[in-house]
Amino acid sequence: MGKVVSIDFGLKRTGIALSDDARMFAFGLETVQSKDLMSFLISLIEKEKITTIVLGMPKRLNNEDGHITENVRLLKEALEKQFIGSEVVLIDERFTSKMASESMFAAGATKKQRKEKGLIDKVSATIILQSYLAQQ
Repeated sequence: MGKVVSIDFGLKRTGIALSDDARMFAFGLETVQSKDLMSFLISLIEKEKITTIVLGMPKRLNNEDGHITENVRLLKEALEKQFIGSEVVLIDERFTSKMASESMFAAGATKKQRKEKGLIDKVSATIILQSYLAQQ
């Protein structure tokens, strides 16, 4: 059984988190510029034994598509073509940014750190991944 990577995709930045080998814990890994995402993942998947890619699916509270939902669907298709041996899974990402900010506050992050969007994206990816791992 390989590791799981999760992606909190944004039009500018994308948060990345990675599981341990046992698929029990999620660890924030990196925030990358979205234009560099595919090359980053190619390198990461070569280096790590990743068999599953979890992609946060943005939805509104009423379950309608968000403003980047179509971009996420296109990314899912691109990931499935690029990483044929890996499973690509969509998971609801509603409230993850808010949960990330709250968990950073609870952990004692400074106000400046809590406003750093790249850090929030990485923590959001970690929350998405931990949610996925808990469901398995």
